[in-house]
Amino acid sequence: MECNKKGMPLWIYYWAALVGVSLLTRSYVPIDETRYVSVAWEMWLRGDFLVPHLNGEIYSQKPPLLFWMFNLGWALFGVNDLWPRLVSPLFGLASLFLTMRIARRLWPDRPHTASAAPLILVCSMLWSIFLSAVMFDMLVVFFTLLGVLGIVHSWKKGGITGWMILGAAVGLGILSKGPVILVHTLPLALLAPWWAVEHQPGSWARWYSGVALSILIGIVIGLAWAVPAALSGGEQYAQAIFWKQSAGRVAKSFAHERPFWWYVPLLPALLFPWALWPALWRAFCGLRSDPPSSPVRICFAWLVSGFAIFSLISGKQPHYLLPLFPAFALISSYALDRGVVHLSWDPIFPGIALATLGAGLLALMYFSGDPMLIKGFARAGPYCGYALITAGILMPVSCALLRMRPILPVSAAALALVLMLDVSLIRVMAAYDVRGLSAYVGSMQRAGVAVSYVGTYHGMFNFLGRLDDPVESIREEEVAQWARSHPEGLVIADEEHLQPREGMVPVYEYDYGVHHTIRVWKGRTIVAAQGR
Repeated sequence: MECNKKGMPLWIYYWAALVGVSLLTRSYVPIDETRYVSVAWEMWLRGDFLVPHLNGEIYSQKPPLLFWMFNLGWALFGVNDLWPRLVSPLFGLASLFLTMRIARRLWPDRPHTASAAPLILVCSMLWSIFLSAVMFDMLVVFFTLLGVLGIVHSWKKGGITGWMILGAAVGLGILSKGPVILVHTLPLALLAPWWAVEHQPGSWARWYSGVALSILIGIVIGLAWAVPAALSGGEQYAQAIFWKQSAGRVAKSFAHERPFWWYVPLLPALLFPWALWPALWRAFCGLRSDPPSSPVRICFAWLVSGFAIFSLISGKQPHYLLPLFPAFALISSYALDRGVVHLSWDPIFPGIALATLGAGLLALMYFSGDPMLIKGFARAGPYCGYALITAGILMPVSCALLRMRPILPVSAAALALVLMLDVSLIRVMAAYDVRGLSAYVGSMQRAGVAVSYVGTYHGMFNFLGRLDDPVESIREEEVAQWARSHPEGLVIADEEHLQPREGMVPVYEYDYGVHHTIRVWKGRTIVAAQGR
């Protein structure tokens, strides 16, 4: 169905297009991506693979698996900028294969379901955006899918193999992003009496013993790193990794705190474009007339339990829901494949949505009086708006004239949307490209010049500038004293932390983002300006 003539799945080409455009159109985006790769860089410099560091201080925000993967690639291929940007996409590609594998296990007599599920997944807007992000989420998605595969294996075939797979997935998931992996896997295993309607295990006591065994295996894998790391990092680090970054986040978020209903109004955008496709909603409604089905209930148990738990957890971000997207893709592909009639006008609604969005962007660009909006759209250009309008028109036309399966033009339009967003935002992303500034800071530091940053420093320059020493973070009230102590040193600041005075000429100036400018001053320049 969704293959070329040689049998290569279409979604592999989609994946390659998304990753390729991302690699060509942007660098590491501050502050998250530059921070994570800088942690890995400092791990490489120190040779300390137990306790991560950032800018000379212990970094307790995340476990080390992603940083280990970066260092593994550098050990094999040498230190380079490309490898860390490939890790998440490779885990994303593996996740697409696992999604297809799970579909084949759940519906062995429906090959179209297995081939369509990865296509729906890779063309989901949120998934497409975060596929190439230098973050932890694709690792969590992969290990969630591996854990679900282990649960399905235990349900279908029994034995200990499935529980070993689940245990390994839990353990490596803990090393990826902490105990959040349990939110995605444990409820599904515990809800087995509800979803196992077609084939029940011989003994529920044995089933839950297997669940306990897998959790124990996962905890042991996590502790194999955490205990030595806690002993090496000290009491404060131990408290951070055992409490603050796990259970503490559930009870009280330390960042991104939102109300419990925050995800609900975002669902249409998160599930774009599929949420706007009438055929999919008709297909979901058609499931109500089916008899109870274990595969369908597995997907709903996975999806609904995870969404409910994440709604109750105080810290919320859209990408936290990414491990639930394969469940949505699986149930969607099955619903669409089970015999629902697709009407030729089905793609009209997503097409109208795309065209309307494009027209809205053009209207903002040409008629908005907000200078910040005008500046931002001037960087991106009008191409994105025109591309959206074109895709919105071509989607229903291609269905009507070419008699294509509706999922193909809808997925192609979704892919085109993300690609055009990437291409049209080249100039926008250039405003966040700190490679030039990082190279300058690195060259100055290697020349023996002291470097300071006014405000909270997140390691923005450490990897891209290949810094060997930390950047000193200072407060606004400390700038004058630091400048007097380091007349030839560099002070890096934006206008929010250090307003230029008359006669203060920076040695380096960079327009950062839409409305920020980062300037680099000599210490003696600041001292001289204050003496006037």
